[in-house]
Amino acid sequence: MSVLFTPFRLRDVEFKHRVFVSPMCQYSSRDGMPGYWHLVHLGSRAVGGAALVMVEATSVSPEGRITPFDSGLWSSAHANAFSRIVAFLKSNGAVPGIQLAHAGRKASVDVPWRGDVPLDPASGGWEPIAPSAIPFDEKSPVPREMSGKDVCGVLEQFRESVRLSCGAGFEVLEIHMAHGYLLHEFLSPLSNRRTDEFGGSFENRIRFPLIVAETVRKIWPEKYPLFVRISCTDWVEDGWDLEQSIEFCRKLKEVGVDLIDCSSGALVPYASIPAGPGFQVPFAAAVRREADIPTGAVGFITDPAQAEQVVATGQADVVFLARQLLRDPYWPLRAAHELRAEVTWPDQYLRAKFR
Repeated sequence: MSVLFTPFRLRDVEFKHRVFVSPMCQYSSRDGMPGYWHLVHLGSRAVGGAALVMVEATSVSPEGRITPFDSGLWSSAHANAFSRIVAFLKSNGAVPGIQLAHAGRKASVDVPWRGDVPLDPASGGWEPIAPSAIPFDEKSPVPREMSGKDVCGVLEQFRESVRLSCGAGFEVLEIHMAHGYLLHEFLSPLSNRRTDEFGGSFENRIRFPLIVAETVRKIWPEKYPLFVRISCTDWVEDGWDLEQSIEFCRKLKEVGVDLIDCSSGALVPYASIPAGPGFQVPFAAAVRREADIPTGAVGFITDPAQAEQVVATGQADVVFLARQLLRDPYWPLRAAHELRAEVTWPDQYLRAKFR
């Protein structure tokens, strides 16, 4: 019997199996609004059988976007636009989730297919903010170091976005603390050189991300799970590493986080990352074992047997698929067939069901 295609429960939410859609930026919004692209993109993954469909990194403020074309959730109009998508996901058996984010010093750049070049205000960009005035790379502007007022302001933006997420009907919320964006920037000593209560020691560097998680958990309905995505290592000496990640995840569990989405890297451009099939799975296994919290494995998971092995051997509780689900939105249906698991197909597609 396939373990990958067994139900998985967190709080009051039951996922029909353990194949989740990883949040993937689409850079297709205007003023943060999701549109037809998002309905079709996300809806296709629900029709394709995914258990959780997670909306891309969605900014808590206009200034928190990576690009001017990122998804956002900072007004009731945004929540209303998302609610139609959420309803479609639910009607097709997927749990709807959203990842809330702030890009920090990696904000205000153009879309990837135009080179990720920094945008100045004259080109539609804005001034990025960060824990410290350290640019991401030599091409990036020096971000403005956040004041105490800025820290409080970002916290309030997360509060409001969580409330709006509830109103839109989402049932899973993930806080983005990975990939070199704002909350990861606070965690890593490579990007956080502050000398106040938010910088220096490990306890100080985790303080603001932990406050965000605790605040979100108090607002997010108790019946719904809260995820956190972290970069388990910066892949750079003297940076954020697995040992710190494990200790941080213990504290995230204490404030009510339910699952850690285990990624890595992207804080600095010069990191040497040994990317390959399943290269981040050991991080999920270590966090699960040492912090005693459910984890999700992500990164170059493409084959059904590979995904089955990850969950069947207890290395992670679920797998998050990204690029593979861009290539094949119906991967869960095909994987279930290959693993001899029975899953429900949409009535409209039954004529194509594998026999």
